[in-house]
Amino acid sequence: MSKTFPFIAISIGLFVLTSCGIFSPNARQTVENSLQKAPYDAIIVPGVPHDGEAWSETMKMRVTWAKYLYDCGYVKNIIYSGSAVYSPYVEAQIMALYGEASGIPVENIFIDPRAEHSTENVYYGYQVAKKHGFTKVALATDPFQTNTLRSYIKKFELPVDLLPIIYDTLKLKDLSEPEIDASKAKIENFVSIKERESFRKRFRGTMGKNVEWKEEDLKKERLKRKYLKRK
Repeated sequence: MSKTFPFIAISIGLFVLTSCGIFSPNARQTVENSLQKAPYDAIIVPGVPHDGEAWSETMKMRVTWAKYLYDCGYVKNIIYSGSAVYSPYVEAQIMALYGEASGIPVENIFIDPRAEHSTENVYYGYQVAKKHGFTKVALATDPFQTNTLRSYIKKFELPVDLLPIIYDTLKLKDLSEPEIDASKAKIENFVSIKERESFRKRFRGTMGKNVEWKEEDLKKERLKRKYLKRK
């Protein structure tokens, strides 16, 4: 057994225990609290790999939840986030195609094709929001991912609220898959992240260590010293 394995296992365990929010508010309570600030200028919807054939259960839920929030008037714009990470299809573009096919106006759809980890979904999605002048922003994804990112958002004092999926609500919605042309989101000469990055670097990415921060977004001096010294 590698000497680093116990350390990695312990690190992952601590991350899960502290980030997954065993004592965090449930999804419905979190949504109710956040919707008191609605409508939001934009929501960030993290990506998930696509195989070029059909959407996964996870992508279906995230895309449909975003559409529900838009239809209800809770959000004005949607930022889909995600690069081509494990498959040659850019996750943000695939979801944007699904969003448009489901009836969301193209002028209300934005993408972040840069993020390769959930922490990057949040920050790079937030960067897209800032670029377009959106000030009221929320993260809209499944409850598990919401809770893994809750402490990250709090740590860096990002002005991003939480709108986790309420699955009982989605049961009443049309969950059929819209028809899209996935080839529009496919990139040539694709290389999976597993082939171009070491496990260590991918793990650092999962923990948010690979984010390229802008100085103005780091509110605390100790965080500036830590995350800007790499530049």
